[in-house]
Amino acid sequence: MSDTKITIQETTNDTIIKYNSNTILINGGSYEFNNIDEAKNSPLAQQLFYLPFVKKVFVTANFIAIQRFDIVQWIDVQEEVKEQIEAYINAGNVVVNEQKTSKKEAIEVYAEVTPNPAVMKFGTNKALTQTDVEFKNIDEANTSSPLAQAIFNFPFVKEVFISDNYISITKYDMVEWNEVYGEVRSFIREYLAEGKIIIKELPKQEASTSADTAETVPEVALEGISAQIVDILDEYIKPAVAGDGGNIAFRSFDEENKVVSVVLQGACSGCPSSTATLKNGIENLLKEMLPNQINEVVAING
Repeated sequence: MSDTKITIQETTNDTIIKYNSNTILINGGSYEFNNIDEAKNSPLAQQLFYLPFVKKVFVTANFIAIQRFDIVQWIDVQEEVKEQIEAYINAGNVVVNEQKTSKKEAIEVYAEVTPNPAVMKFGTNKALTQTDVEFKNIDEANTSSPLAQAIFNFPFVKEVFISDNYISITKYDMVEWNEVYGEVRSFIREYLAEGKIIIKELPKQEASTSADTAETVPEVALEGISAQIVDILDEYIKPAVAGDGGNIAFRSFDEENKVVSVVLQGACSGCPSSTATLKNGIENLLKEMLPNQINEVVAING
């Protein structure tokens, strides 16, 4: 039996609720089911459709989202559904019977330079993860991501960051990217085409914020100014930095001193222009959109 814990998260759509898992449910990608017939390859989704109020089921690597009909309110049934999902998974049952064929999946991988000369972004047409993960060394990757572990076998790889549809790799100074990016791109494409496991479990969240600690920023229920900060980061900042192979994630908000702490990941970590992005971009935007609420934005592991 696994030791999966499910937590409930509301969404902006009051008919949809998310059930977040602390363990990996499927190997990358996502599945959407509109009825019980479409869910024939997902025993869990089929079970959920037997609940008369379930309209749609959406399964990803680390959460299950359910849309309800209007015959009930989530507050009346969400705990019961949570217990059902948790019990199903912990009994060792299959969430989705993922298709395994001898034919390789058509995968595209492209390489892009980033503002950080040490980092190359490798984008792909395959969904990789719903939770950003960053590994500082191969030991961190060993227990969590077979893909990151395999990438660390290249001797010049220093750090690996995996996001929804791209991988940012930080190199040591021993080589130049123009000498090795083609080999890395081919390796990633072949790995994904073979349907190998990308992430088998999410890294454990450590109390320490040391640069030696694998970083994964958990989804938590936020309120007030913190929630507004996260919304602004998600809408205005993250899409821009993701284009450059990086990520800026909310960590905390000190209400007394009005200081926002963020985590720099991927190409943003150690980037020469990250300080300018932090101060001239994020800090100014937050001050403008949340007047008199923000004094400073700091990076706790930049």
